[in-house]
Amino acid sequence: MTQPKTTPPAPSTPPDAVDAIAAQWAEVRPDLETEPMAVYGRIYRIARAMGDRMEKEYARFGIGRGEFDVIATLRRSGEPYTLSPRQLSATLMLTTGGMTGRLDKLEKAGLLLRSPDPNDRRGLRVSLTERGLRLVDESVTAGLAVQTEVLCAALDSAESAQLSSLLRKLLAAH
Repeated sequence: MTQPKTTPPAPSTPPDAVDAIAAQWAEVRPDLETEPMAVYGRIYRIARAMGDRMEKEYARFGIGRGEFDVIATLRRSGEPYTLSPRQLSATLMLTTGGMTGRLDKLEKAGLLLRSPDPNDRRGLRVSLTERGLRLVDESVTAGLAVQTEVLCAALDSAESAQLSSLLRKLLAAH
C-alpha cells in the first residue's frame, strides 16, 4: 500500500521542524513517502515536550515521573491501594531492580510502605500511606491541568476526541 507524501500544513498551521525534515528528505530522496515519518516525528516531539513539562510539574511535589507512575498505579488500583512489587513492575514495564530503587525512594519519603504479604511468606505488599494518597491526588490534578491547558490551546473538544480515537487506532496496530 502506497502511503501519501507528507501533506503541507493547513493554512492556519505554520510549518514546523518536522515539515523542514520532510522537505529535506523530499529534496534528496524524492522517491520517499515521508508521511509516516512526519506522523511519528510529531508524536515523539509532543511526548518528549509534554514529558518534560510533566517532570517539572511533579517536581513541585518532590517526585519525578517515575515515582509518580508508581504511586499513581497504587492509587488507580483502588482501596486498599496495595499491590505486590511484581504487579507494579509488570504494570510499569520495569525490571525488579528499577522498581526496588523507586520503592526505596518513595518509602524513604513516607509515601508508601512495604510489608510482608500475609498470603506468601516470601512476598511483599506495597501500600500508599495517607501522605502518599494526598500527594498523588494533588499531583495528578496538577498534571491533568497542564495537559488540559496544552490540549485546549490547540484543539477544540471534537478535535481532541478525534485525535484520541485516531491515536487509539494507531496504537492498536502496533
